[in-house]
Amino acid sequence: MRIIVDGAVARWYIDEMELQPGDQLHIYVRLGGCGSVVPGMSLGIIKENSSAPRIRVESEGIEFYMLEDQLWYLENKDLYLQFEPQGDGVGFKVA
Repeated sequence: MRIIVDGAVARWYIDEMELQPGDQLHIYVRLGGCGSVVPGMSLGIIKENSSAPRIRVESEGIEFYMLEDQLWYLENKDLYLQFEPQGDGVGFKVA
């Protein structure tokens, strides 16, 4: 399981959330939304620091991470943060 974040996507988050180098973004499982993996659940993202066990990737100086206790949502697949085909911002894809 990996998190894959293209530099352009990271820059989008930097601009939208006014992030600074070294900031951390927590990707978490939430109830509701339009998730494609587990019906009735989806992923969210929040600026939040953590040193708990997690998978992580750094892109453009920003750490994107998911805590180990929520990795069940990925079903042993990779998580891609990518631009939405409709141009409505960034979305999550599990594949």
